[in-house]
Amino acid sequence: MSGLTHYLSLAVETIFIKNILLAYFLGMCSFLAISRKVETSIGLGLAVVFVNGITVPVNWMIRQYLLGPGALEWTGIAGMAAVDLSFLNYIVFIATIAAMVQLVEMVLDKVSPTLYQSLGIFLPLIAVNCAILGSSLFMVEREYDFMESSVFGVSAGIGFFLAIITLATIRYKLKYSNVPPGLRGLGIAMLITGLISMAYMSFSGINL
Repeated sequence: MSGLTHYLSLAVETIFIKNILLAYFLGMCSFLAISRKVETSIGLGLAVVFVNGITVPVNWMIRQYLLGPGALEWTGIAGMAAVDLSFLNYIVFIATIAAMVQLVEMVLDKVSPTLYQSLGIFLPLIAVNCAILGSSLFMVEREYDFMESSVFGVSAGIGFFLAIITLATIRYKLKYSNVPPGLRGLGIAMLITGLISMAYMSFSGINL
């Protein structure tokens, strides 16, 4: 049960307290641009959950068995245990992310062309979204194992999803509000983002 509690704590911490958007402000460009509409926010959020949930554990395996210090020892070839290809982390991680994004693009184009058109340029930009790459780099920095990487990847995606949906629904309601002229547009969006961040951080008091 302690193992389940650990993974649940990691999920809650990643989704709310250390939200990839609201705590680290990664991926803010698509966050602010797409959150004008709830429908497109849901589509982008689900795409991020899928891409992040797959790429983080896949990148963990790639680093563990190919790129990390001594990762090639399993080959049994003399001298391979001393090889360190970790300088290729960025290139390989981005390539993995780009492959998953391409898969999402093809599926959305076939299943929901309307959503595919609504997301526009921001869907392929997931490949270079710093929130997606940042998740894989956090996985390396925090030295997660495979299960922790899997939980972290999905949770980081869910955190992105919840954050963008929260902002999108509030911005939708603001259409019927009398916002001061100087704050309309990105001004009020940034203020709301700060307030949402503070609200999510309130989960830091939870002790599982």
